[in-house]
Amino acid sequence: MQTSMESEDTKKIQEMKTDLNLLLECLKYQMDNAFSQKEALVTIHSICQQNSNASLYFREIGGLMFVKNLAKSSEHSMVKEAALYTLGAVAEQNVYCQQTLCTSELFEDLTWFLSNNDSNTNLKRMSVYVILVLVSNNRTGQTLVRETGCISVLSQLFKTVLSKYELNLSDENVFQSYQLWSSVCSTLCVCVNNPQNDENQMLCSSLFPHANDWLINCMKPEIIRPICSFIGLTLANNTYVQKYFISVGGLDVLSQVLVQLESDSHKTLSSAKLAVVVTKTVDACIADNPTFGVVLSKYHIVSKLLALLLHESLDSGEKFSIVLTVGHCTEDCEENQYDLFKSNGLPLMIQVLTESQNEELNKAATFVLHNCKKITEKLSLSLGEYSFDENEEQLKDVNMKEKNLEDYWKKAKEILHRIEQLEREGNEETVQREKYKDYVSSMNINIQNTLKHLHADSSGGGPKAEDKDKSQSRKLQSYKSHEVMSKACTNDDQMKTLLKSANPVNACYRESGQNKTLCKANSSCNQKLREETTFEKKNFVSQSRNSADPT
Repeated sequence: MQTSMESEDTKKIQEMKTDLNLLLECLKYQMDNAFSQKEALVTIHSICQQNSNASLYFREIGGLMFVKNLAKSSEHSMVKEAALYTLGAVAEQNVYCQQTLCTSELFEDLTWFLSNNDSNTNLKRMSVYVILVLVSNNRTGQTLVRETGCISVLSQLFKTVLSKYELNLSDENVFQSYQLWSSVCSTLCVCVNNPQNDENQMLCSSLFPHANDWLINCMKPEIIRPICSFIGLTLANNTYVQKYFISVGGLDVLSQVLVQLESDSHKTLSSAKLAVVVTKTVDACIADNPTFGVVLSKYHIVSKLLALLLHESLDSGEKFSIVLTVGHCTEDCEENQYDLFKSNGLPLMIQVLTESQNEELNKAATFVLHNCKKITEKLSLSLGEYSFDENEEQLKDVNMKEKNLEDYWKKAKEILHRIEQLEREGNEETVQREKYKDYVSSMNINIQNTLKHLHADSSGGGPKAEDKDKSQSRKLQSYKSHEVMSKACTNDDQMKTLLKSANPVNACYRESGQNKTLCKANSSCNQKLREETTFEKKNFVSQSRNSADPT
């Protein structure tokens, strides 16, 4: 039986080799028949796509080099397109073929195709496809795409392929241009990431102003998704590029887009999903630099994220991205911490922590809670030491507001105390969570009632009440940490030290002995962005196949 199967496999391998030899001969002796050559190239692609060994054999018999030369020398555009399509598919299937094709000569040829005005849109798309395959997971390819000037041509296409913000994809010409532009976005993503390439990130950062313009003027999923992937990967783990992005107003633009999408999410499910995409990009920008969160406070992004978190259509992974972003927003920004409290964020984080079965989501929620310990103490003290020089009626209003706030902070401290107890219990956490859930359920009701009074007092006072909130927020910033820190806050500083010494793009808990310490883990945000880019790449490959297929 086994011998029979081996014999069958040997027969198939021999048939594959025979077919490839015949197809290569067809290519060589049908130079005057463009259609036959295209048919042969598509068939070669099909064979190699099914069997990685076929790609290797095709290279061994000289087929790979012949097709490469054919792409350059043929006078027929359809043959050039099919040849590039085949090269890309073979290189994608086999890393040895990728290495063979990864030469400055081929990158220069591809650059010429892209910059030549006589090249049609589909030929440019096939050229971009080959570049994408050669650069993916390949530092040598990332270097060559830069040194040959190819990345500069790609950057120019990014800026010029789509000429109008009114994106009418029902128009065939516009749709073809959009496909090329989207392919360029995906290719630029692999130029800067996986592996991360600082030099290419610097080059691609010059496109940020243009990307900002598109985000502002065309808030469509077809534009927002690829641009957010491009921005997120270009600035990931690169402080210099992140600072430049903020300097050209990028974080402001993302904030404005996020505010609009959150507002639209109450009407359409797609807006909620798209808002999460933007949220991940915001997180990639501030994760290494929590102080950048102050930019987001101008747009009350924390309150918008909390509202988005309540959207029933979101899965646990999307909620994790939102909560993690809230964590980075509140990590080193008192304005965002205060916004979290005013927006009923604390009981919402407790609810996430007690109801979710997703471990990463729970860790992210706890990350948020730990960020808010200090501000809890500071706000409590600021209320106690706040002095007023106002008439008796105003003072009465303030005293009432202060009482409501004191009740709220008291309940908040009780919840945080319970969180610490859960952490100390270690292996008994699961059992305690069930008991704790009942406790928090009643606690949330009390907190929400207190918050309702708080909001009523804040809004009922008109402009004066708002001024008092601002005055209190300003007063918070004047307090020195050592004047208000409790023992728990001191532990928090130790946690933050661990945070700064580890990878800053994500946050989770790791167990060490009997203690749980807050630390940064490898970037889930970047992973999500890479997954989206990979999806776009696969979609692009599928579109490319349809374009080259003669049927």
